[in-house]
Amino acid sequence: MTQKELLDKSISAISLGCDKNRVDLEHMLGKLKDYGFKIISDINDAQIIIVNTCAFILPAIKEAIENILLAIKQKQNKCEKVIVSGCLNERYLNEIKNEFKEVDCFLRLKDNDNIVKIIQSLYGIECDEKFRSDERLLTTFSHYAYLKIADGCNNGCAYCTIPRIRGRYRSVEIDELYKEAKQLAKQGVKELIVVAQDITRYGEDLYNKNCLIELLEKLSKIKEIEWIRLHYLYPEKITDELLKYINENEKICKYLDIPLQHIDNDILYEMNRKCDEKTTRELIEKIKKDYPNFTIRSTFIIGFPGETKKQFNKLLDFIKTAKLQNVGFFPFYKEEKTKAYYMKKQIPNFIKKKRLKIIEKAQQEIADKLNFNRINQVVRVLIDEFDDNTGCFVGRDEYNSPNVDFFIEINDNNNVECGKFYNVKITDYKNRIFKGEIV
Repeated sequence: MTQKELLDKSISAISLGCDKNRVDLEHMLGKLKDYGFKIISDINDAQIIIVNTCAFILPAIKEAIENILLAIKQKQNKCEKVIVSGCLNERYLNEIKNEFKEVDCFLRLKDNDNIVKIIQSLYGIECDEKFRSDERLLTTFSHYAYLKIADGCNNGCAYCTIPRIRGRYRSVEIDELYKEAKQLAKQGVKELIVVAQDITRYGEDLYNKNCLIELLEKLSKIKEIEWIRLHYLYPEKITDELLKYINENEKICKYLDIPLQHIDNDILYEMNRKCDEKTTRELIEKIKKDYPNFTIRSTFIIGFPGETKKQFNKLLDFIKTAKLQNVGFFPFYKEEKTKAYYMKKQIPNFIKKKRLKIIEKAQQEIADKLNFNRINQVVRVLIDEFDDNTGCFVGRDEYNSPNVDFFIEINDNNNVECGKFYNVKITDYKNRIFKGEIV
């Protein structure tokens, strides 16, 4: 096969897992497109399928396996090669190699940059050693993108598989991130979502000091970038200086994604979290008092080993009093080779489900009240898409992140464009959706 014949092959990808994993795939697809491959969305028409997997928790592993089987099934049609990439390979490489003989390549994270060479080798073509590319092909809407500023994690939470999968925390150099952000801005990106497992430790490994504010200051100078959103800020590293900076920088969304996971000291200790109940409550109270224009998003684990009814009720009471607008709850998953896997007093699944139902209902009532209070407010909204099913444009304000939070439906087809900002008056809120009109 010649190189010209190879470039007639179409490539499609399935993106699974977190947005950090998505960024890895977007860099791979960018290299492939820059080399000359045609990237398509429909796997039914692709000769090469990449399944970019997640393996953080059991449901993610099941989803990854289902999609690998789906890709393999396409070999009955047009598909010639199946490549599996992402975190599943790092966690269960030997097992999945033995299980899925039809997969042509299990791509390790360290080899992501060599995706072009690897596809060349699968077709017996001599590798092009000179080819280099920094291109990135977005799989999100073109007006927002995730900027991964670090990989790995040093926090060592008892339930988490990330350090074993991704390794120790590694910051990306400021100049490299700035260059990537400039490139994204040229592609039309207006909202930059800064992500890492823990962005509040950015730079400490690389520069021997915390450089998050320094990085944000440089990113803010990119004219085309209008919003900068921060995911994820660990509570013990949120300083007065950082809060003040976020408040004063007009480009940074007043949206703090702070994974708290629990409020009970004993549970937090067993989780190996670095923040206790007193510090957590003081932080939330401080933000609400000094920065009432901020929205806090958080996540909590339900049914961690040893969680008593009393400890769960303490968390439930915290949820009711803290009144956070955006919250996600997850049942504890017993993940192999984590400290929590070996803990005694594992909570039965039926108790986890019961507790989840109770706390999710309580949080929904809180969110509904907070959202009803926003009716008649005028907010700046970035339009994401037009929904053919509802006949409405769909957008978000700075207090809601894509795919995980609330959105606003706008029933106005006059002079509205996706990827642009509009002032929108919130007119109603029902079924967990805001209604609005452009003013």
